[in-house]
Amino acid sequence: MSLVRASATIGSFTLLSRIAGFVRDVLQATLLGAGLAADAFLIAQRLPNLFRALFAEGALAAAFVPMLNQRMGAENGGVDAARRFAEAVLAVLLPFLLLFTIVMVVATAPVVWALTGGFPDAAPEKFALTVHFTRLTFPYLMLISIVSLLGGLLNAVGRFAVNAAAPILLNLVLIAGLFWSAGSDAVAVAGVQAICVTLGGVAQLIWLMWSCQRAGFGLRLRVPRLTPEVKALLRLILPAALGAGAVQINLLISTALAARFLGEGAVSWLYYADRLNQLPLGIIGIGVGTALLPAMSRLLAAGDASAALAQQNRAIELVLLLTLPAAAGLALVAAPIIGVLFQHGAFTALDTRQTAAALAAFALGLPAYVLIKVLTPGFHARSDTRTPVRVALGAMLVNLAANLLLVWPFGHVGIALGTAIAAWGNAGALWWLLVRRGQFALDERARRSLPRLVIATVAMLAVLAAAQHAMAAFATPDAAVPMRILALALLLGMGGLAYLGAARALGLFTLSGLAAQLRRKRQ
Repeated sequence: MSLVRASATIGSFTLLSRIAGFVRDVLQATLLGAGLAADAFLIAQRLPNLFRALFAEGALAAAFVPMLNQRMGAENGGVDAARRFAEAVLAVLLPFLLLFTIVMVVATAPVVWALTGGFPDAAPEKFALTVHFTRLTFPYLMLISIVSLLGGLLNAVGRFAVNAAAPILLNLVLIAGLFWSAGSDAVAVAGVQAICVTLGGVAQLIWLMWSCQRAGFGLRLRVPRLTPEVKALLRLILPAALGAGAVQINLLISTALAARFLGEGAVSWLYYADRLNQLPLGIIGIGVGTALLPAMSRLLAAGDASAALAQQNRAIELVLLLTLPAAAGLALVAAPIIGVLFQHGAFTALDTRQTAAALAAFALGLPAYVLIKVLTPGFHARSDTRTPVRVALGAMLVNLAANLLLVWPFGHVGIALGTAIAAWGNAGALWWLLVRRGQFALDERARRSLPRLVIATVAMLAVLAAAQHAMAAFATPDAAVPMRILALALLLGMGGLAYLGAARALGLFTLSGLAAQLRRKRQ
């Protein structure tokens, strides 16, 4: 499967998941707004999201998939050897996860206090609610970790669609919970959402187990044994998790600072802004990064380093082709986007302004976020999980310092800006290290393409700015909702057409070439 085809498969299902997620967010913003109950639930939800990044997009993807691919070859035992390895990993992982979940449920109060400082400026019930909601969401950690193992197994054999579709189930369960609890007070709605997080994990696990069985990769439970292979995986897991989850860890730090030092609503403003910022990251960065890792692993295992380098260059071209206009557009038209999506019910005009300001700051780091996703496989495909974690730890320190420095003059916007600065530091360090080791260099095609990407983005910004000024009277919060939706659709449509036209005129892609990439099958 070509990189473009695999990335398109993952990205399309991720897009469906994000659309369902936005439906959920709109309903949630309407019913909860940005008040006490919303802040409490969103903090309770942040920890499962962190572990999803660490396991689903981190440790098991970065460490497990390359080791599984090595065993897929006929010379190393083929499918049977790969299945035995996966079963051995599951046998050790399951009891650890069960024990970890029990400990975390028991220790929820001190964990939440460490994260929030007990909400020193808020009502006492906010801390109690956050502890209660977090206990309801914690079992999701165990469920999503097993889902990640099964998803990694399917990714390793090229079945990307199944794992990419799993988050849709979580969003559907959460949407069902919102409809079921509509009409209740905000605290009751948030409580149902916390329960639905865990129920969504159950749905995802059932889906992955059934899909593995259908694909002929049903796993049996075995007695836990620390085999040499499992020990080798465990040595790689922790650094892989920290390295790949750096963005989510930085967001957790940002949430903690907002909870400790800023007033009510700041956590919610950052959450909704980050949700929009995560849309292109999920569709583009994670999609391409997930497809790139097994492709590079196979090429390097076959001794074809030049082909692996070419794959990484094409991945960088692809993510920047899609991400640069997304980042520029989110920064420039943040307010109309937030207003149309969320300004209903309990979500006020003030919430729109504050969330839009945070989104503009987050968007400045969006290209860095996706570059991290395509640079990290350059290390993981070579079984080096330690270097990305050292870089990630450095980025976390930069994030903490920048947030503490910027939160005082700029409030929650300073926190978003600090997170973007840390992401650029992370991406820059990964790039420099790969180049220094002789494992990466921009090829001639990439060196020609990247400046033209910037020119096409600038052309799009000019059109967007002019169109936004012309449509200002139709996109105000006081305008009728259909008029605001139409104005936003026209605005984004003109910007998108301007970018595609400029990119096509500059020779960045051809329709026939793109169609050929999407048709390519596994050789």
